[in-house]
Amino acid sequence: MRLVLLGPPGAGKGTQAARLVERHGVPQLSTGDMLRAAVAAKTPLGLKAKEIMDAGRLVPDEVVIGLIDERLNSPDCAKGFILDGFPRTVAQAEALQQLLDRRGLALDAVLELAVDEGALVDRMRRRVDETVAAGGEVRADDNPESFRTRVEAYRAQTAPVSAHYAGRSQLTKIDGMAPIDEVTAAIDRALSAAVSRG
Repeated sequence: MRLVLLGPPGAGKGTQAARLVERHGVPQLSTGDMLRAAVAAKTPLGLKAKEIMDAGRLVPDEVVIGLIDERLNSPDCAKGFILDGFPRTVAQAEALQQLLDRRGLALDAVLELAVDEGALVDRMRRRVDETVAAGGEVRADDNPESFRTRVEAYRAQTAPVSAHYAGRSQLTKIDGMAPIDEVTAAIDRALSAAVSRG
């Protein structure tokens, strides 16, 4: 199962990705985690990324794609992967397609958790309250102002990725406002339909 999971911050991608990992035995690939691991391991790409990040610049797409390419060589990716938070731009989506084409692979599904952006702020506040009540640490950007900025950035940069995949008839929208178990069931149905089509 090779899957791209799209949706704005707070849509529940992390929750659903964790459930997919558990049920399907494929890894969730986080480009942030891959960057940190490559920097820590001092791989050639990691050293290049560190130099760029230390200079306060964004890591270019070719470095991120290179990290994904390396990661796909890992044995745990043999049965597939879940990309959550990538691609963030149409250029990244096209670079990902070229990478998969070179490897003779194809995405099984691109799922977007569609949500009411107004309700996301309330959802974020509840998440903060639950984290605090559980004695956990709240993310620095989990406040209404930062959260709105993240959602606006998503809308500007990443929403066109949805249109890109929709134009290729690869996008399935899932109601991300439904209860968590219903979202999981809808994702399962979408994946079953994608596999039977493939």
